[in-house]
Amino acid sequence: MKKLDQYEEDILDAYEKDQLISTAPSKVEMDGFKAAAQSTFLKDRRVNIRLSSPDLMDIQARALEDGVPYQTLIASVLHKYVSGRLIETPSHLTARSTGRTKKMRGGLNG
Repeated sequence: MKKLDQYEEDILDAYEKDQLISTAPSKVEMDGFKAAAQSTFLKDRRVNIRLSSPDLMDIQARALEDGVPYQTLIASVLHKYVSGRLIETPSHLTARSTGRTKKMRGGLNG
């Protein structure tokens, strides 16, 4: 069995002591779950893309943070972008900064 890190040990300890409290998702969370479920049923085309390993790892971490599969997150981000509803929020899990992308773009354009 894989050795647990401190965070995982804390969760296991709380579970074993019956200290965890089940909560219902908020309205905002439920709306997000519903939107993800609805978009899952609407998919009728397949697209293959190549991503850098660090970008894919960041996407997977963000999906984990949001509680959705990473492919669903990618589809959701693309849908929100093309419909003009994309709002960026900072991630608590990914370490790379968004400033890196801006610097790279700036270097390519000028």
